[in-house]
Amino acid sequence: MKILVIFLVLLIAGVAGYSWVSLHWSYSTGERAGFVQKLSKKGWVCKTWEGEMAMVTMPGTVSEKFYFTVLNDAVAARINASLCNRVAVHF
Repeated sequence: MKILVIFLVLLIAGVAGYSWVSLHWSYSTGERAGFVQKLSKKGWVCKTWEGEMAMVTMPGTVSEKFYFTVLNDAVAARINASLCNRVAVHF
């Protein structure tokens, strides 16, 4: 019984540690510029702002879409204020 309790505690600690690392570790950084097309609040439990930005290199070419997530409501409000304008997003 004691071994089962120790195993469950280690399993819960491992899942919690993996979740924390995956949510706080950044594997990429950079900057993208384009026009924000969509920004909406989504999620069942953890509500986040999900955005879509169209990056156009030259007029008349097919735009590349850049999908991003915003966790902070104040940052999402600033992005909403600049919809349909060219913006630069640092990630």
